[in-house]
Amino acid sequence: MQDGGAQRVTGTPVTPTAGDAAPGRGPGWAPDVLPGFERWTLPLAPDFEGEVVATLVRPRPPQDPTVRADRPDIGVDLLYVHGWTDYFFQTHLADFWEGLGVRFHALDLRKYGRSLREHHTPGFVTRLETYDEDLEAALSAIGHGEHDRTDRRLVLMGHSTGGLVLSLWTAHHPGRAAALVLNSPWLEFQTRKVGRRVLEPGIRAHAALAPRSHLVNVDQGFYVRSISSRYEGVWDVDPAWRPDDGWRATPAWLTAIFDGHEEVAVGLDLEIPVLVMLSTRTIPPVRWSEEMLRADTVLDVEGIAERAARLGRLVTIARIEGALHDVTLSAPDVRAVVRRETERWFRAYVPPQQAAPEPTPEPRGWRRWFRALSPRSD
Repeated sequence: MQDGGAQRVTGTPVTPTAGDAAPGRGPGWAPDVLPGFERWTLPLAPDFEGEVVATLVRPRPPQDPTVRADRPDIGVDLLYVHGWTDYFFQTHLADFWEGLGVRFHALDLRKYGRSLREHHTPGFVTRLETYDEDLEAALSAIGHGEHDRTDRRLVLMGHSTGGLVLSLWTAHHPGRAAALVLNSPWLEFQTRKVGRRVLEPGIRAHAALAPRSHLVNVDQGFYVRSISSRYEGVWDVDPAWRPDDGWRATPAWLTAIFDGHEEVAVGLDLEIPVLVMLSTRTIPPVRWSEEMLRADTVLDVEGIAERAARLGRLVTIARIEGALHDVTLSAPDVRAVVRRETERWFRAYVPPQQAAPEPTPEPRGWRRWFRALSPRSD
């Protein structure tokens, strides 16, 4: 999460196709819209809307391996998953992890960002488990498939809805990930229990009758205003992939979110270390103010903090003063705190792998003969 100012994203989204490999980059890899990055379009099983894909993104490996000789490889791979109405554009996040010796990959889920097609209802699924196929395709591509054998450890990182998806996936697939990093994960509905009691029955009934109809959009664009360089922010965000006013949610999708929240409420009992990063306060997105540049305007951070404690047995909750909803997009001084807390946690719970000890040499001559005659204790 280096402080590099605005991050450039091209204003013309590409429509990648499977198998568009770049020469010398291996199967599936092609230049990405982000300079210095490449993408791999992963075909998935078609659904009722037709073709479905997910898209894996990574920093482009140098042709000359000595170019990055200053960056260690500590035997850790990280997969990042974005939130609702979002896609991967945080190149500074990749720089941060790669600087620690971690191989970084990001995933644009089906019907988001690079994976969105004209015939798709943006972000639409009826079950969060649907994303298992996206995740398995990405993990297989980076060597962490269900049946792969590797000495490399896997760390998962999710923002907002991506944090909810990865928390559930990790609970359903124990033993696959070594650690979990959550950036303002959507673990609880904004209005908490009282709001759910009022809204949930009607939304579930609506989902049964018209699953893809559009709900009322309450997003007034304040969060995008706080991050986009077209407004008060410093980050170049493509409005084709992250509209200023977001997408209008569907009742079936929101029902899937409610189901995920209920599972978290019971407790996931994760056995791996978890880092949860949150702002210290929420400002309801009712009317724009400069304070929205240093607070979460999307989720109820108190409700999230309460739910985070139920994720597992070893959960670190870092409340960060002045953080935005995506804590890694906050002001430079806040990003410095995010970097420090993340690195401190990572070095404590995901230390570099130790080299295997040298084998003890076999004794020679009479020592070997004497050891062979010595009685062994059972």
